[in-house]
Amino acid sequence: QVRPVESGGGSVQAGGSLRLSCVLSGYTVPSFCMAWFRQSPGKEREAVAAIENDGKISYPEAVEGRFTISRDIATNLDLQMNNLKPEDTAMYYCAAEYSCFRGSLEGRAYAFWGRGTQVTGSS
Repeated sequence: QVRPVESGGGSVQAGGSLRLSCVLSGYTVPSFCMAWFRQSPGKEREAVAAIENDGKISYPEAVEGRFTISRDIATNLDLQMNNLKPEDTAMYYCAAEYSCFRGSLEGRAYAFWGRGTQVTGSS
């Protein structure tokens, strides 16, 4: 079993920045397909960034130019979030899969999920 563990969430004034981190533990392999998702009460879960096994990165339009996903080693994933807005407030989840056969921004592509870290952008 692979377990993602997130950290780095917090409350930040609108326009501020946060950096989230995710570390995979358990039965790991040299490469993963990984992504960050977010969800707030009453809303659908949505992807905010993904990085595939080969390093291909994808972002949805909502965060393009503000969020940056990066991976220093196969099991360590970061999300740099700049210019945070109130609508960015959500629980942020790290997701992983051994490989992505489906689109990397689709939640169904991932089997392993963390418990989440709360991000609040106040105005």
